[in-house]
Amino acid sequence: MNLSEHYTELFKTSSELILSENYIIDPKICHVSDKRFGVTLLVRPNAEIKANIQAFMKELKKTEPDQYYYPNADIHITIMSIISCAEDFTLENFSTSDYIKIIEKSLVDVNEIGIDYVGVTLSPSAIMIQGFPSDDSLNILRDKLRDNFKNSSLTQSIDSRYSISTAHSTVMRFQKKLDNPKKLIEVVEKFRNHNFGKFTVEKIELVYNDWYQRERNTLNLCDLYLKFF
Repeated sequence: MNLSEHYTELFKTSSELILSENYIIDPKICHVSDKRFGVTLLVRPNAEIKANIQAFMKELKKTEPDQYYYPNADIHITIMSIISCAEDFTLENFSTSDYIKIIEKSLVDVNEIGIDYVGVTLSPSAIMIQGFPSDDSLNILRDKLRDNFKNSSLTQSIDSRYSISTAHSTVMRFQKKLDNPKKLIEVVEKFRNHNFGKFTVEKIELVYNDWYQRERNTLNLCDLYLKFF
C-alpha cells in the first residue's frame, strides 16, 4: 500500500462527507456503560511529538471545543489488535504468558522501527496524525504476528474488522454535531503537511484496553523491547 496516496484519498473522501454533514458521531465516548474491551499491541510517540500534536489540537479546539480530544497519555499507534474490543471479553481466562511468547517469537530479527509523523488526515468520524514507517520493519512484524497467532491455538481476532496497514494516531473524535465543518476542514488543511516529528520505537506495549484506549481503563500486561535494545 502507498500510504501517502491512502491518506490523501481518505482526506478527500472524508472531507466531502464532513462538508455535506454526512459524518459519523460516536455517542458512546462518554458513556460509562460502554464495556467494550480487548487486547492490543501498541506503541506511543515521544513527549516532543505529543507536544506538537497538542499544539495542533489547540487550534482545533478553537473551532470545535466540544469534540473528544485524546490526552497525551492515550495517543498511540496500533501495531495489532489481537482481540478486538467486545462487550463480553474479560481477562478471566486470558493466559498472558502464552500471548507474550507468541509476540516475543514474532519480534525475533525485526529491525529498528522508525515512524515519521507528517501531516493530518480525516475519517468520517475522526481526525488522525499521519504516520509513515521508515522501512518495512513494521509490516514485517505485523505479518509475523498474523502468521504466528493464526498457527497457534490461542483465541484471537486479528484482521476481523479490517487488515491494519497504516501507522496513524487518532487524536480527535466527533462526539457531537460539528459547529463549523468548513472551518474544521480549513484547520486540518493548514496542517496537512505539517512535520510533527520522528521517533524510533523503543518499547512495545501489550495492553487490555477499552475502545478508545483511555488510560483510566487500560491495564498494561507487558512491555516488550526489540532485540537490538
